[in-house]
Amino acid sequence: MDVMHSLLAVLSGGLVGFTLGLIGGGGSILATPLLLYVVGLQPHEAIGTGALAVSVNAFANFGGHARAGNVRWRSAVLFAVVGVAGAAIGSYLGKSFDGHRLLFLFAILMIVVGVLMLRRARAAPVRNAQGTAEADETSARNLVLVVLTALAVGALSGFFGIGGGFLIVPGLLFSTGMPMIFAVGSSLLAVGSFGLTTAVTYALSGQVAWLIAGEYIAGGLAGGVLGMMLAVRLAGSKALLTQIFAGIVFIVAFYMLYRNAVVMGLI
Repeated sequence: MDVMHSLLAVLSGGLVGFTLGLIGGGGSILATPLLLYVVGLQPHEAIGTGALAVSVNAFANFGGHARAGNVRWRSAVLFAVVGVAGAAIGSYLGKSFDGHRLLFLFAILMIVVGVLMLRRARAAPVRNAQGTAEADETSARNLVLVVLTALAVGALSGFFGIGGGFLIVPGLLFSTGMPMIFAVGSSLLAVGSFGLTTAVTYALSGQVAWLIAGEYIAGGLAGGVLGMMLAVRLAGSKALLTQIFAGIVFIVAFYMLYRNAVVMGLI
């Protein structure tokens, strides 16, 4: 790996971390495309390496939310533990899938994520009470729903090798009814756990580029700090920033659809 590839890995990781810090989500969806088309990894190697980088960054951000009291521990642990089983199954299936077909489906998921980002940016902010009781979130009535949702979200996260924050947050809201701020904080434990499970599965098959992963993580941590600093200054423009980023996601997704459709002989 030459100096140029190392620099590209650090810069790509920095872009992902910067986006996460700036708009609070979505950056991990770019991790695999950047590793694939900028750094130059092969499809499965890009997915495994990206999953490891996303996992480390998610755990780092989870620590901050935990210190701020934004984690509902019972729900977070339950969702993460159950979801890890789904992530293991999903990542195993993803490895056996043709790399270009997997990326084609990944691009479709990116479009879905972009639409969800636009919907969240346009939604009116809702202020929820930040109570500490969570008995209703993991009651017997909701337990089956939490387990099924965690398995489904974990499987999708593992299959595509992403942290899955945009899947996990809605999953927590749907299955537990907790306030948004707690769903965001609690989701990061699952994001990190799912990403780590996927990374371990790919690493066992020799499909993680460890040096690039380290460079990617270093860039992501630095980019995250810069993104959070800028987010404080541009707090009033967050919706616009999210819309711009969603547009970038769409462009990258359509490019991936085209590239992989050509390889698969669809066009």
